[in-house]
Amino acid sequence: MSEWWRGAVIYQIYPRSFQDTNADGIGDLPGILQRLPYIASLGVDAIWICPFFRSPMDDFGYDIEDYRDVDPMFGTLDDADRLIQEAHRLGLKVVMDMALSHTSIRHRWFQDSRRSQENSFADWYVWADPRPDGTQPNNWLSMFGGPAWTWESRRQQYYFHNFFPTQPDLNLHNPEVQDALLDECRFWLDRGIDGFRLDACNFLTHDRQLRSNPPRPDGAPPTEGVQPANPYNRQLHLYDKTQPETLEFLKRLRALGDSYGDVLLLAEIADDDSLKVMQDYAGPGAPLHTAYCFAFLGPQLETELIARAFDAFHNGRRHGWPSWAFSNHDVQRVVSRWGGRDAPPEFAKLLIALLGSLRGTIFLYQGEELGLPEADVPYEQIKDPYGLNFFPDFPGRDGCRTPMPWDDNDRHAGFSSVDGWLPVPNEHLMRSVGAQNVEPGSVLNFTRDFLAWRKTQPALVRGDIHFVATGEPGLVAFVRAEGEERLLAVFNTEDRMRWMRLPRPVRQVLDVPRLAIGRLAGDHVELPGHGGFFALLEPAPHLEPAD
Repeated sequence: MSEWWRGAVIYQIYPRSFQDTNADGIGDLPGILQRLPYIASLGVDAIWICPFFRSPMDDFGYDIEDYRDVDPMFGTLDDADRLIQEAHRLGLKVVMDMALSHTSIRHRWFQDSRRSQENSFADWYVWADPRPDGTQPNNWLSMFGGPAWTWESRRQQYYFHNFFPTQPDLNLHNPEVQDALLDECRFWLDRGIDGFRLDACNFLTHDRQLRSNPPRPDGAPPTEGVQPANPYNRQLHLYDKTQPETLEFLKRLRALGDSYGDVLLLAEIADDDSLKVMQDYAGPGAPLHTAYCFAFLGPQLETELIARAFDAFHNGRRHGWPSWAFSNHDVQRVVSRWGGRDAPPEFAKLLIALLGSLRGTIFLYQGEELGLPEADVPYEQIKDPYGLNFFPDFPGRDGCRTPMPWDDNDRHAGFSSVDGWLPVPNEHLMRSVGAQNVEPGSVLNFTRDFLAWRKTQPALVRGDIHFVATGEPGLVAFVRAEGEERLLAVFNTEDRMRWMRLPRPVRQVLDVPRLAIGRLAGDHVELPGHGGFFALLEPAPHLEPAD
């Protein structure tokens, strides 16, 4: 197998906000099809499309009513087929978002399961009797706030939901449920899908004994990806997720994917110690090809965290392959999150270069190639129920989900002919694709140039990585190694001049188009604010970069 995903750059599409073609203010599959040439022009290798299944949209598609149908707001199965075919024609792989831990409350499986305790689907979801006083079976909490149990009067039982009450958890301890989910995946593999991004992958199974979670010790960090105000952070989540049985099911899914050829299985991990769970799910001998977590999706750019993340993932074990993202549809856009509201375009370029130089599979979220800041969505226009639950401490995820700005000369940003489901802020219009296409030094043109240049550097695509101690916050340095080649990459995340001693002599300084490049000064490199430095080093046989 080619393992096309190793070192690949995958472009994430949030379909509601990408391109509307039927004037309802919501993006659709024909819109993605229309914009595929743009995506291909970026130089990415694949697209990951967030869910477009039939759904009541209580969680914007992550609550699936029918795995084998496209929601009418997005189009039809024929549209999905055409999209897959055209993406392949353009040389793009297609990765599908697949939520297997839960369904919508409207799914026919749940509609049957909730009717009684004695029917063919009775054990397809996680049901439990109340305590003698009528309260929930245990103390498990929902990631979106409140108890993780909801009462169903027809069964006189509670059902479990890690997320919204309209997203009941499937019981993957039941082999029939596993078989059914594998059939749903097979349906899409038969249609040509190249891989699955497995949503909430470590949530697939629960503790059979339904033991309560212990309290989180004082001072312990919150679960990655969970807002500090959320009571979910008051527990250590030992029993409601990340159970060993999940890995057994994923082995079955891997066997299915392998039977279709070079199919990618990618896990999303959210846990108290996500990096360790990444090892179990996608490390050496693990069932999945790769995984990503919220390590780089936090509120601050901690440069020392980058080296720690790699150390934690590999931890002395070889040949694991991680994935990394700085932005996605669940967190504030990285330019604002790490650079503040007034972060300059140079900072956005540096982040693209840094992300694209790490060892792993790389994810770019739509608009990241434009350097889009987080949108400020007024309270009266918030659509995300997660945000409505925790406002004003957390305004929700709408600010990173606003429509893609294509045209600065159109009041609807070229996204639609009508007002979009979320507003397009003026600062996004100024950074539209149209505006940046004609600006040589734009973030968009830098992204295209950098990704094209990256493909000419084998060490950046599949090479090993060895971090270089800088002794300075705000400076990140590492060596990527492929064969005899040693490529040094240095990044200054601050807006002031910095210096760093070189780990050994430089053989050749590499020019990266449209990036502020550092210069040699004896045995040091001098980096401008938000500048980078790439160079080939003189050989040093004793250096063994860690993988």
